Amino acid sequence: MESEKLSGRVPVHIRRVVTEHGSQGVARFAEDGAVPRTDIFKTVPGLVSRMVWSTSASTTVPLNGTDPTPLVTSFVPEPGETRFLVLTFPPDAVFMAPDFDGPAAVAENLAVSPGLAERFEPDGKHQTPTVDYGIVLDGEIWMELDDANETRLGQFDTFVQNGTRHAWRNKSDRPATIAVVLVGARTPDTTD
Repeated sequence: MESEKLSGRVPVHIRRVVTEHGSQGVARFAEDGAVPRTDIFKTVPGLVSRMVWSTSASTTVPLNGTDPTPLVTSFVPEPGETRFLVLTFPPDAVFMAPDFDGPAAVAENLAVSPGLAERFEPDGKHQTPTVDYGIVLDGEIWMELDDANETRLGQFDTFVQNGTRHAWRNKSDRPATIAVVLVGARTPDTTD
């Protein structure tokens, strides 16, 4: 499948193992299969979004047997919530291709990544009220901040992003994949 090739060394469909408690509190495997909320973008060849898991502010253990990811209506977690994502970015050259349809890509992103896509500026920069813990699984990607401040992150480099305005740039000629956990945080304007 062509879309599988576009993802680099990280497969499009990655395995997710979920645990739970069975009768009398015995730990067991609840699920073992592909991440069900995997979106392969049609308008941006090579862009793949995978929501592995999410928690709400009221999440408790043991797991009640319900996969929370299909119920997520915003990729941006509220304070006390989390989102676990694995994202594959194609080379930036994809966005410069003569047949790239920017408006169609924006519309698809709004459908695939609600709550996050609305925060994107025309240059790809965005800001979320989250603390993000991440690691580069494959390839290299540049984190661009304000005032052309940027740094290259390579395979196994980690990052902690504290609600800063940023963009991801893939200046290489191959896909880059990151795993990131977004933790919803309070901001100065958060009300109780």
